[in-house]
Amino acid sequence: MTRNETYVTHLAPSTRWPARTLGMVIALLCALTLTTPSAVAGQAPPPPPGDPTDTSKTWAQADEIRARIKPPTFPEREVSIVDFGADPTGQTKSTDAFREAIASVNDAGGGRVEVPPGVFLTGAIHLKSNVNLHLADEATIRFSRDKADFLPVVKTRYEGVELYNYSPFIYAHRVENVAVTGNGTLDGNADADNWWDWKADSPRPETPDRNELFRMGEEGVPVEERVFGAGHYIRPNFVEFYESRNILVQGVTLNNSPMWLLHPTLSENVTIDGVHLESLGPNNDGVNPESSRDILIRNTFFNTGDDNIAIKSGRNAEGRRIGVPAENILIEGNYMQAGHGAVVAGSEMSGGVRNVFAQDNVMDSPDLDRVVRIKTNSVRGGVVEDIYVRDNAVPQQGGQAVWVDFRYEEGDAGGFTPTVRDIYIEDLHSVGGTHAIFLRGYARSPVTNINILNSSFSGVRTPMLAEHVQGLRLVNTTINAQPADAVVCQGTVWLGVPEELANSGVEDRVVDGRWCLSEQFAEEHAWSSPGEFRSYVAERTSALLKAGTIAEAEKEALQEAAATTDIGRH
Repeated sequence: MTRNETYVTHLAPSTRWPARTLGMVIALLCALTLTTPSAVAGQAPPPPPGDPTDTSKTWAQADEIRARIKPPTFPEREVSIVDFGADPTGQTKSTDAFREAIASVNDAGGGRVEVPPGVFLTGAIHLKSNVNLHLADEATIRFSRDKADFLPVVKTRYEGVELYNYSPFIYAHRVENVAVTGNGTLDGNADADNWWDWKADSPRPETPDRNELFRMGEEGVPVEERVFGAGHYIRPNFVEFYESRNILVQGVTLNNSPMWLLHPTLSENVTIDGVHLESLGPNNDGVNPESSRDILIRNTFFNTGDDNIAIKSGRNAEGRRIGVPAENILIEGNYMQAGHGAVVAGSEMSGGVRNVFAQDNVMDSPDLDRVVRIKTNSVRGGVVEDIYVRDNAVPQQGGQAVWVDFRYEEGDAGGFTPTVRDIYIEDLHSVGGTHAIFLRGYARSPVTNINILNSSFSGVRTPMLAEHVQGLRLVNTTINAQPADAVVCQGTVWLGVPEELANSGVEDRVVDGRWCLSEQFAEEHAWSSPGEFRSYVAERTSALLKAGTIAEAEKEALQEAAATTDIGRH
């Protein structure tokens, strides 16, 4: 299966760094810096091209992504659900009226289905292509508490695993050019006695079904055989677009959701603009772009019972089977209050997450647990890379400002080592919380190339915890008003592409107070043959020896390691 086939259409041993006091952290960082060969030799090595902290090219890429995300447009045609028998008093269900109005507009070539002022009780609403479901001011769509109103089952995902289950309350499957707009309210009508009780403790009704679904995913049971729904306790998501494209959600308020609120899955070209998400139930994530691409989330208010924005790509074997990453995601101008994390990747990220850009957001609540959160383990696996965060204000938060943890849930209990690399945090100013920086990788797979620039972290109880971190760069950054500028490059697990050179036994280290030794080698190159790679390593190591950056024995070890790899062999 190719990467695009799941879309509707084809488009073109490491040092443990305990966190006790900021002084101890900075002392360790300074000690690492002062023992580099280049400092002893008094010579600067040949500089790698460019600035390791320059993100201008990648933010230009964000501009390109934004330019190609286009909200759908619709014909001028409009119908009202009242004309199809909808009851604005909310006394009788208007499910049939929604279905008939949507079908009518779709059959006519597209347009707007108007929900006028009033309260409209309904079961599941299934959108069709070229339909804009528009809620007028003072319009409320209130969803039924009768579980039968969300049957028959539909193809969906629950925590990253495909199944057939109760329909999401608003659902679109394999459609294009579709929208939910207006200033009205979508009321999921969930509470402690309805939907949320399936997640309640002692005992938790959902647990047997959840475990059975996850077993099916791990064992590769065909999706068509994973049928839940009636008689089971798997909660549906609120609004879900599945295998769809050209999507707009604008203006509406969502509250009282059974689970995740907005869930574009295997979808592309999605705009979420000016939405109000306020729902504090269990697993009430705000927006979950899953295995989707070209997503713009802007001008939206978040006050949620779980992560505000959680980027996902499938759970464990299921995510690897489908193999579609979440990518090209822009998060701009949002206001975030309560939540487990503001900008989050994981934990269901086995298919990978990449190219995430978050800027000009405000995160402001003591009930916000983390600002940037990446959660994974060796059962999930997957790669999270190229995360760019700049110009975000955090007047108050309650946990960790930057948090990466490889011990989430199952911890190191599987055979799929995760990778987290290339994270750039710029101009982040955070007040409060337990840690400024919390990074915890594995010895065999450190958290690599983490850059924190022009930032400040005030009023934190513990400045930093960094465990199995490779390539941490802090520039013009303070923690509790104390300078924290330093670079850490250590261990034998190298940054970048020359992982083949890790077998040399030469430890990575700080060079010239700014670079890692491993960064003196090309990060990406299409080597045409092993000989070309060996020649390149010979040239670079000779230059580094001449500059006093490495010793003769290290040069020989690096060249020997290059000679034993098959990089470039086709």
